Amino acid sequence: MLADYHLHSKYSPDSNVDVDKYIEKALELGFDEICYTDHYDFDEPRFNSINFDKYFEDIKTLKEKFKNKINVKIGMEFGMQIHIIEKFKKIYNLYPFDFIILSCHSIDDLQLYNGEFQKGKTQKEFNERYYNEIYNIISVYKDYSVLGHLDLIRRYDKTYYSLEKTKPIITKILKQVIKDGKGIEVNTSCYRYNIPDLTPSLDIIDLYKELGGEIITIGSDSHDITHFGAKIKDVQKILIEHGYKYFYTFDKMTPKRHDLCVFDN
Repeated sequence: MLADYHLHSKYSPDSNVDVDKYIEKALELGFDEICYTDHYDFDEPRFNSINFDKYFEDIKTLKEKFKNKINVKIGMEFGMQIHIIEKFKKIYNLYPFDFIILSCHSIDDLQLYNGEFQKGKTQKEFNERYYNEIYNIISVYKDYSVLGHLDLIRRYDKTYYSLEKTKPIITKILKQVIKDGKGIEVNTSCYRYNIPDLTPSLDIIDLYKELGGEIITIGSDSHDITHFGAKIKDVQKILIEHGYKYFYTFDKMTPKRHDLCVFDN
């Protein structure tokens, strides 16, 4: 079973991939299921203007057209902050999502990717503030499936900040995730960003399992057709090596378990 559960199409402002192109690529590579997870971030004007009706209409059309060839799911990546939770609740309640990735791209309306959030803070301060924001969000917001690229802050930090320094707050996050019946994703964009570990790190993946976590999805975080499916087979093998037996897909926000496999190629 192969599934890519993190895809950005032309409905995300940072991608121009037509939704049908991902299906063509998935069929070419032998994938069984895909899930579209286009961006929605209330804090950034570029990312909060999606036409949800058209988004659902286009994907439902493809879902029907290819129903005998591949499973197609409709999701979204919510770029969440604590002060805009109510806005996301309204969107979630309006549409029949299969899957929601909860990500933290900004804090206090300051972006991580351009360093605005980190500016003027020590490495300790911005790491702890980042993880505390996630914990505060998931303590009150439950309409999601998995946490996206949990240690995203590492992508924008030139110096590695060890798990031991943030383990107490990450443990609290993972315990809350498990308690709520949610999961985490392995985001294979770590390979194209040349991060010397998985995202989240293997330390976090091991900790999640140690705490009793099981629900885990795998996604390429594609923004270009060339990103699709990248290293997903490799990640299945790595998860097996770290004691996992299953990965998950979702239907109408309900997790479905699949055996992990080692592929020949």
